[in-house]
Amino acid sequence: MANNPLETVCVIGLGYIGLPTAAVLAQAGKRVTGVDLQESVVESVNAGRVPFVEEGLETVVAGAVARERLHAQTSTPPANAYIVSVPTPFKEGHTADLGYIESAARSIAPQLTGGELVVLESTSPPGTTEHMADVILSERSDLTAAPGLPTSLYFSHAPERVLPGRIMIEMVDNDRIIGGTTEAASQLTRTLYESFCRGELLLTDARTAEMAKLTENAFRDVNIAFANELSLIADQLKIDVWDLIELANHHPRVNILQPGPGVGGHCIAVDPWFIIDAAPSTSRLIRTARDVNDSKPDAVLQKTLKAAERFKAPRVAALGIAFKANIDDLRQSPSRDIVGRLADSLEDGTVLVSEPNIEQLPMELAGRPNIELVGLDDALEQADIVLLLVDHVQFKNVDPDSLQAKVIIDTRGIWNWARQLSGATPPP
Repeated sequence: MANNPLETVCVIGLGYIGLPTAAVLAQAGKRVTGVDLQESVVESVNAGRVPFVEEGLETVVAGAVARERLHAQTSTPPANAYIVSVPTPFKEGHTADLGYIESAARSIAPQLTGGELVVLESTSPPGTTEHMADVILSERSDLTAAPGLPTSLYFSHAPERVLPGRIMIEMVDNDRIIGGTTEAASQLTRTLYESFCRGELLLTDARTAEMAKLTENAFRDVNIAFANELSLIADQLKIDVWDLIELANHHPRVNILQPGPGVGGHCIAVDPWFIIDAAPSTSRLIRTARDVNDSKPDAVLQKTLKAAERFKAPRVAALGIAFKANIDDLRQSPSRDIVGRLADSLEDGTVLVSEPNIEQLPMELAGRPNIELVGLDDALEQADIVLLLVDHVQFKNVDPDSLQAKVIIDTRGIWNWARQLSGATPPP
């Protein structure tokens, strides 16, 4: 193995995972350069600010910047180690779009002199780490060893497994999977990650590491699909799904999850498709789960439109458009999708969006005449229908008196008192 001191680290992509990774590495004593194409992100980081909500992150970033351990820029510099943490969306047909990874790889190639470590953190289909290596080596044939011998570079995959809202805790405490394209790459990556990670570092090969992350999220997606499908069945049979699940979970070997308006975020709503794309003929259960969860927003939409028929010009308070509680992350959010489609379907109605974690609506919702971003009190006061989509803490504490005479559609099951008062079957 090359004598790589791993003292300088370049993190490419300063999003929800890349910036916290850069911050904890800097906190651990590394000299870290964060790279992002957005000037606004670079400016925020260099000012010690963060461009999104994540508890505890801004304090660490501000401290690292003040100690000159963390700096952000738009170009890729020389470094001992590179961590690629860029988006991996899917294209039409749910095939993985590796364009961001390939672009990052091409930005790294000119900076290499030999002996560097390149780690892919982006969640990706099996074989992507090897593909990234191929892209880099196609640009730098001078760093390719003789046929049959290892290159003078080290490549590995180290997927994150953190929960938004707890990233700064879980990035340090959670176990970590590390998969190198060679044993030497795995060992070098372990040396880097043990500088900040207190969890167990589990070594494997790159493809298994890639598949492990996809498997974790596909497992969760399948279990959520069971709960979501159960909510549709319970609604059809006029059964309270929340009571049903609570009773069933008293069985010592049953632990059914809670249903919701769909599945969002960049992980669970996306990652299973990478397995399906890699093995389409044998991933039947995973595909069905995706179909169930992707169909749930339409069931919520139809339930809301049915309720709206009672009013001449209905005003619907849509509570929450983040993909989960108590964060500002709107990626792949089913609630965001429901709000847009609801506004399209209400000819004379208005959607009053209350989302306490954002200051402005996303581009596709902003400026539309029948969508307004308002405070919670205003939304509840003006609404004919209250559609709870995200279980933010602010919504859990709503005074029942403020919902008197409102039509309530609670997709998260947090207002038990509302169901008891109405005697109505909860919506899907």
